[in-house]
Parts: sequence; structure tokens; C-alpha cells
Amino acid sequence: MEKSLVFKIEKKLPNSLGRAGTIETPHGVINTPAFIVVGTKAAVRGLTSDMVCDTGAEAVLANTYHLYMQPGEEGVRSMGGLHQMMKWNGPTMTDSGGFQVFSLGAGYGSNVSKILKEAKDVPLLKHELDEDKKPSLVEIDYDGAAFKDPYSGIIHYITPERSIEIQHTIGADIIFAFDECTSPTESRSYQREALDRTHRWGQRSLEYHHSKENSDRQALFGIVQGGRYEDLRKESARATAEMMTENGGFDGFGIGGSFDKDDLHTAVKWVNEILPEDKPRHLLGIGEPEDMFEGVENGCDTFDCVAPTRLGRHGTIYTDTGKIHITNEEFEKDTKPLNPGCKCYTCRHFTRAYIRHLHKSREMTGPMLSSIHNVYFIVNLVKRMREAILNDTFFDFKKDFFSRYKK
Repeated sequence: MEKSLVFKIEKKLPNSLGRAGTIETPHGVINTPAFIVVGTKAAVRGLTSDMVCDTGAEAVLANTYHLYMQPGEEGVRSMGGLHQMMKWNGPTMTDSGGFQVFSLGAGYGSNVSKILKEAKDVPLLKHELDEDKKPSLVEIDYDGAAFKDPYSGIIHYITPERSIEIQHTIGADIIFAFDECTSPTESRSYQREALDRTHRWGQRSLEYHHSKENSDRQALFGIVQGGRYEDLRKESARATAEMMTENGGFDGFGIGGSFDKDDLHTAVKWVNEILPEDKPRHLLGIGEPEDMFEGVENGCDTFDCVAPTRLGRHGTIYTDTGKIHITNEEFEKDTKPLNPGCKCYTCRHFTRAYIRHLHKSREMTGPMLSSIHNVYFIVNLVKRMREAILNDTFFDFKKDFFSRYKK
């Protein structure tokens, strides 16, 4: 069976797990390490596919759950599949919908994200989390998860097999096994329970995928979970790497779930020291510069995150010296580009003062131009990491970048 994905390592980073390589897919090559731009509903928020391509992005990631909800898998099929409907000619990914187990469950209305930034983020008592929390829109059992549409109230039940079936219809080049993404505030006992469930669902995802004709047209990644616990993370890496059918195992791996912000790189290292070196590793939902540097150094090949466009829509801009908030008064008459020296469309044509004016005037062009810049900045920052690995200057580049960039 001809493989739908070929991963090659071009160069390894000395004294670390980092590497530069290529992922060959039916729709083109991803040069790794790489940032994958998130287009949740088959659209990168506020940007056309041509705009995204012009930033230098090589691949996009869409969300299985959201496309299943709207326009529905048959709607996607009727428009020719993911690539055709969004007019994106390069590689694509779809996540499994597992993150919605968290976002519509423990994370719904709680202001708890998948990354725990400080100890104070952990509720001291259960009622402190539940007091003002919206009711969960997901219920989980042995076989899958029941999602309640927050708009229509209709209940949808997703199993591992159903998730893979939907992803087959959507048609991305790389798809992910169904998993349970847990909250960082969950107890160890629940993390243990959820991990067992993720492993069962991973094996079922793999078996269903390989049971279907033309499954070789899409690569399937298994997902490693385990929260902030070293033993659970390592156990999950081993178990996921060993999952097999008669047609083989996973084509690559996603590292998902919740982390402690200060220990994210440690958790990634635990996992990547165990996962097979000859298969690509994707760090799900991570996109801040400091986290990606650590991820690359510790063996991750690709990343995705909504942050560049989400921040851009609200006027937060990435620059070489750190983030700025373009709506601040100090930029009212600033005629410099958003990030001096940047080659993105926005910085080549417009000033900070103009972008500020657009945001303050609530003109939709402001968020669009800010998002173009942010996507360009993050995509090309990771490209520079790749070049630095190939040129044996990664650690110098990292040191130089953070001598100027303030978190």
C-alpha cells in the first residue's frame, strides 16, 4: 500500500530532539518545523485562502466538529471536499473533535484554558469553578461523546468511528484519532480514566480508518494525552506508538491535552523521547513564540493555534520586541509599519496609525490587516527556526530572538 504521507529528516539539532525535515502529502510538501494556520470552519478567520498563502503558510487545519455541525459532512462533500470548498491547494489537516470534549465540557464558561499559566488558575474548591459556570454541553461515556448544539439544542453523538468517517468525507491530507482533551484542573484519577478512554478510542480510530477503502489517501495521527503527569504522558506515548492493525500503525502523532505553562517543554520532551523518531509529531493548539521554540528544540515538527488571528482581530500585534496593542494612544500618529523590517502585505503598505484608526473606527479592514501580519509573523518565525537548524545556528537564533522579544 502506497503511503499518503512520507516524512524525511534532513538535519538533527545537536544535543536535543529537534530536527528539520519534510512531510510529503498528496497536496504538497510541508517543510518542518512549520506552523499550520487554523481555519476552523474551512476559513482562516477574516482572510481568503490567497491571503493565507501569501503569508508563506504551507498548510491549514480545519475543525471536524465545527464542519460537521455546519455545513455538515454532506455539505462539505457537495462542495467538493475541504480543498475545493475553501480553494486551498496545499496540505490540510483536520482535528478529531476531541478538543470540543474539553471546550464544551469542563472548559465551557469556566475561563479555564488548556494551558495552566499559574497555580492560582486552579480552583481551590469545586464550587469556585462551578458557581458561575455554564452547564456542560457534552457528556462522555465508554463509546464516545454526546455533544449538545449550543444554538439548536440538538444532541449529536460522536464515536471514534464516526469521527474518522466524518474526517474521511471532509478529505484532509492528515486526520487525527478521536481523543478526550481534559482540563488542566482535573484530578489525577480523572486524567487516568480519560487516558484509558483516549487509548481505546485511538485503537478504534486506527482500526476503522484501515478498514475502509482508499484509507491510504489520508494519513492518520494518534494523539498522546496524560495531562501534567509524567508517568501518564510516557505511558500514553508508548501505548499510542504501539497501536497497530494488520495494515500498520499511526502515520504520525499529535501531542494534545492540558499543560502547565512552565513545564510544557518538559512534558513535550517526555513524550518525544519515546515516540518513533521516523514519524512526524504535531503539538496541538500551541502557537506562542516561546512555546514553539521549546517545542522545536524538544522534537515537535508542526504546530497549530488560533492565536495569530484571534489576537489580530482585537488589535494585539506580534513584533520583534514583543506584542503591542495597536489601539493604544501612543500609536495614534505613529507612521512606522506594525513591525519595522517585516515583509508582510500589511507592513509593506500601511502604518501603525492607520491600522489603529481602522480598529478604533470598527472597520473590518483593521482586524484583517492585523491578522495578515500576525499569521505572517508566526509562520515565518518557525521558518526561521527551520533555517537556523539547517545552518547550525538554532541556539544563537533563539538567544538573539529573546534578547529583544519581551513575553
